[in-house]
Amino acid sequence: MVPRHYLLLFFFLFGLSCFQAQARFITGRPSPTDLVSDGISTVKNPPYLLLKPLASAEESCEQTYGFLPCTTTALGNLFLIIVYGCLMFLAATYLSNGSELLLQILGPGIVGGLFLPILGALPDAMLILVSGLSGTTETAQSQVSVGMGLLAGSTVMLLTVIWGSCVVVGRCDLRDSVAVDGTITKGFSLTETGVSTDIWTCYAARIMAISVIPFIIVQLPQILSSTSGRHLAVLIALIVSLSMLVSYCLYQVFQPWIQRRRLAFAKHKHVISGILRHLKKTALGKLLDDNGDPNTEIIRKLFDTIDENHDGSLSNSELKAFIIGIRFEEIDLDRDDAVRKVMADFDTSHDSLVQEGEFVRGIQKWIIEAKRTGGTYLESNNGTFKFIDHFHQQTKREHDLLGLEEQSDEVAEGVENPGWTSLKAVLMLLLGTLIAAAFADPLVDAVDNFSDATSIPSFFISFIALPLATNSSEAVSAIIFASRKKKRTASLTFSELYGAVTMNNVLCLSVFLALVYVRGLTWDFSSEVLVILIVCIVMGAFASFRTTFPLWTCSVAYLLYPFSLALVYVLDYVFGWS
Repeated sequence: MVPRHYLLLFFFLFGLSCFQAQARFITGRPSPTDLVSDGISTVKNPPYLLLKPLASAEESCEQTYGFLPCTTTALGNLFLIIVYGCLMFLAATYLSNGSELLLQILGPGIVGGLFLPILGALPDAMLILVSGLSGTTETAQSQVSVGMGLLAGSTVMLLTVIWGSCVVVGRCDLRDSVAVDGTITKGFSLTETGVSTDIWTCYAARIMAISVIPFIIVQLPQILSSTSGRHLAVLIALIVSLSMLVSYCLYQVFQPWIQRRRLAFAKHKHVISGILRHLKKTALGKLLDDNGDPNTEIIRKLFDTIDENHDGSLSNSELKAFIIGIRFEEIDLDRDDAVRKVMADFDTSHDSLVQEGEFVRGIQKWIIEAKRTGGTYLESNNGTFKFIDHFHQQTKREHDLLGLEEQSDEVAEGVENPGWTSLKAVLMLLLGTLIAAAFADPLVDAVDNFSDATSIPSFFISFIALPLATNSSEAVSAIIFASRKKKRTASLTFSELYGAVTMNNVLCLSVFLALVYVRGLTWDFSSEVLVILIVCIVMGAFASFRTTFPLWTCSVAYLLYPFSLALVYVLDYVFGWS
């Protein structure tokens, strides 16, 4: 939460800037006498006191909403950019904190999957929207570069500077290419320290890479050097972008359910592998014959050892006693749930008992599944097959990649006074939305005026400065979360970064494309689109197929930021790309 005195400071500076400064205008005039100096007339414009005016007296600016301060000087607009930027940072902070409070009360699903991603992208979307709504078409065409600069700069900053910083602060010692939670004894070793994430983070990175498809669609006419199909390409890209936005929100809504199903399936496979390993040890390696097929005779003898009352069937209590005797050390397994899984697989007659024939057929089915999944490996000593061990290691790794075994640590306890917390969350969301809506337009105007006063392209101002305002809260939160040095928190941190970029590529781009299409603006952002494509595809491919990132990977992210900035400058202002 932003301290209250910061908020008062921002409004004090803002209120101070609303008042006009008045002063006596001093002009040179003849001195009444040559013997007495009036301090002005005797100094005839010494060259060392001349200052080049930043704006001529004839120039004027238009006040936003008719009362907010404006100026045509570079320093004045820089001050306004800082003030409005701080207010946008405040809006982003309120939206973030309000979203977290709402998530604690209502949990994931609709709130976590639909509202939170949209609220996180709201400040950027507001700035993009107002950049294309102002004034005439010519004015909008000029100011819309601010929106594109923010869109490109936000994406690049999240995937380069913030991504690399999260790797640095979240690094742990690597053991067997996996980060050890909370352990950092090797300093800043580039290869022996790093972070590990779960498989869901890889999925988030792949979704992020796929989300650049609308950029490619809208850029096709320029790639093909066609001018007639540009407006149609914008419409098609808008439809695709909106479709991807809806699909992504639905995926976020149903992701907790998907995760639970995947986890249940992984635990089922772990039960299978654990029981097969235990039976193999009990049978002294004779569970399989010389051809690697199930040894039916041995399986029947194992059934007799489990059947304590020798009635020819296994009850729930006998299966539970058998499973309790197996040590599932790697995961926190619910024994009753394991009994239900075994009964569901073996009890084909649905009489709540496992007959000898059902037990034999069930074990044979499991062995075939393990052989298909784990592969066939021949041990050199006794000629038996050890694909069961490989199947066990593979299922354990699959369970670890899901990264859900620590969810119990992350579940929030019951919220005290939920009514007041809900009201507080709604008020914070409302206040953040109002601040973002009110000061987005003045910020865009200040950036545009600063660009005119300094001759610096507005794109570069918005590319570098505006993401610091709209993403600072998210950046600080991500870095603090990554500093906990756990696989679970690292996974959540990087997933949030990929999710924020995905929302930029679908929600913010949809707003931008709608402005271009409705107002009849020209899509003239080839170099900016190229930068977004390069960064998203490189980092997306980098993070899609690996779950461990050694410390040296942060250098790749850090180098991409100056490369992106230099690439836009060279293509736009050296080669004149359009």
